[in-house]
Amino acid sequence: MEVRAIAKGLGISPQKARRVADQVRGKPVSAAIDILNFSDQKGALLVRKVLESAIANAENNEGADVDELRISQIFVDEGRTMKRTMPRAKGRADRITKRTSHVTVTVSDKSAKARK
Repeated sequence: MEVRAIAKGLGISPQKARRVADQVRGKPVSAAIDILNFSDQKGALLVRKVLESAIANAENNEGADVDELRISQIFVDEGRTMKRTMPRAKGRADRITKRTSHVTVTVSDKSAKARK
């Protein structure tokens, strides 16, 4: 049984969000939440919210035991890029790209891997 949660259009660059996602990939959800709670990066808060949503989906929709869940997949895709301009000297302008991310977290129970 695999359950997923997706958050789209998060206001963080994919490169920064992937640093946080790499820390919790493959871990049990309780350990992953502890890691994310004590991380002071902005991406940790956003990834934790998606992880908690995936846990709630597994508990409410599938009746899964929360203690048996682990993160089977977590990946960060690139979302839309907003293009802005910043005024510079002598009437010029530089382009600023404000990147967004799509975070997908898939949780599965530990016994599913043993059954395969």
